[in-house]
Amino acid sequence: MTRSERLLALLQVLRQHRQPVSGQKLAESLGISLRTLYRDIASLQAQGADIEGEAGVGYVLRPGFMLPPLMFSPEEIEALVLGSRWVASRADNDLNAAAGNALAKIEAVLPPELKRQLQESGLLVAPGSKGNDGVIDVATVRRAMREERKLEITYGDAEGRESRRVIWPIAIGYFERQRVIVGWCELREDFRHFRTDRVTAMTMAEQRYPRRRVQMLRQWRQQQGFLAKPQ
Repeated sequence: MTRSERLLALLQVLRQHRQPVSGQKLAESLGISLRTLYRDIASLQAQGADIEGEAGVGYVLRPGFMLPPLMFSPEEIEALVLGSRWVASRADNDLNAAAGNALAKIEAVLPPELKRQLQESGLLVAPGSKGNDGVIDVATVRRAMREERKLEITYGDAEGRESRRVIWPIAIGYFERQRVIVGWCELREDFRHFRTDRVTAMTMAEQRYPRRRVQMLRQWRQQQGFLAKPQ
């Protein structure tokens, strides 16, 4: 167990107790010496953890402490690297830039040991297509989802026949070669899935849809199971 992993484990143990826990009990639960525990407590306090107590009395972590990025485990670091590289390879330009910025912010506050693991990660993502979004900007769809606003679209089916739709976007499915908007269709009065490359025109309406997106997403999941296949 690395030092960062040990500090993370110590925080997790402290979170499980509302009353002070003796240093000896904490040390035994982590399989470390009492001397090492005292050093780890001091390190966490220096990093901003509101741990109260002292040797012979016990320690308690006060509510409200947020886990800092430097406490990521090696596996979590690898997951972040892999995820950001997938986004850079598959998602649209805005998300590509956001993934790089987020990773840079995390790297800036990591301790040297974990920063080296992030920089030297051997997890690679094979080159892939960013997908064909046609004429629309997926960033607009994401904004409509966040603000729970309706989209007015012109949509072409597999035979090329176009129809005007008003949809309530609730999710975007990222497939290997396609992106799919999941939304409630006012025309069909049901959930539908719209390939972004078949949307020939799109406008975000001022009107918000009358239901909460999270509730609709939960309803869609119940109907569809996992991510639906594009139609």
